[in-house]
Amino acid sequence: MITQENINELNKLYKEAKPSEIIQKAFELSQEAVVTTNFRPYEASILHAVSAVESNIPVIWCDTGYNTPQTYKHAEQVIKDLNLNIFLYVPKQTAAHRDVVMGIPNVDAPEHALFTEQVKLEPFKRAMEEHKPEVWFTNLRQGQTAFRDSIGIFSLSKDGVLKVSPFYYWSDADLDTYLEDHSLPNEFKYFDPTKALANRECGLHA
Repeated sequence: MITQENINELNKLYKEAKPSEIIQKAFELSQEAVVTTNFRPYEASILHAVSAVESNIPVIWCDTGYNTPQTYKHAEQVIKDLNLNIFLYVPKQTAAHRDVVMGIPNVDAPEHALFTEQVKLEPFKRAMEEHKPEVWFTNLRQGQTAFRDSIGIFSLSKDGVLKVSPFYYWSDADLDTYLEDHSLPNEFKYFDPTKALANRECGLHA
C-alpha cells in the first residue's frame, strides 16, 4: 500500500525525471492503471506519453455533453491517431433535457452543485468504480490552481488511488514543443460548464 511517506520520496526522486521515466515507475508500482481525459488543451501529450508505454491502457473520457464542436473533432482525431482504448462515460440525463430543466447554472447558484454532480462527478465515479484502478494518470500541472500547486507529480486521490502527473512541472511552452516534436494536434476552443474561471478546481481532484 502506498503511503504519504512513499509519495514524498517518489516526488523527491522523480522531480527531474522525464515523463516516460515517471510513467514507467508508475507501471512498476501497479499495472492496474487508467488515464483520464476531457480533451482540453494539451491533453494529447499525456495520452501520447502513456499510450507509448502501454498502448492498451483504458482511456476514460467523461464527456459532459457540453463540449465545443472543435473539441469533439479534436477528440476524434486524437483517438484515431493514437489508437486509444477509449471508455466513454456520459451523464445519465441528456444535455438537451437538462437545458430545459436547469440550464447551466451560474457558479454561485444553488443548482450548481447538482449540475456538477450530474455532468462530471457521477460519470467519473461510475468510471472509477467499474475500472477500479490503483494508478490514475492525469495531466495536472503546477500553476493551474492553488490546490494543484501543492500536490507534486505523485499524489493520492480522495479514494486512495495513486495519481500520477508526468508533465506536472512543464510549462505551456514545453508542451507546445512536445506536441510539435511528436506531430500531435492541439485545440484551444474548449468549454467546461462547471467552471467560471480557468483556475477554478473542477471537483475531481480537490
